Amino acid sequence: MGRVSTERVRLSDQIRRAVDASGLSRYRICKTLGVAESTMSRFMTGKGGLSMEVLDALADLLQINLAPRGGPERKGRAR
Repeated sequence: MGRVSTERVRLSDQIRRAVDASGLSRYRICKTLGVAESTMSRFMTGKGGLSMEVLDALADLLQINLAPRGGPERKGRAR
């Protein structure tokens, strides 16, 4: 059997994948969110970031929900 990778996938990479898998054009996403296409292009190539406000709107648009690893209930963690 092969080794199981425990390396964490960065959140920004997961968001990029969700954008690509959404079936929406980047043009449509940018127009809906009110973001310049150049800004989205820099984010998608890893050469720039997006504000939390834009990330929240993008998560709403793509219906992205985050859950901690190990499920919704992680015992022993402060909230």
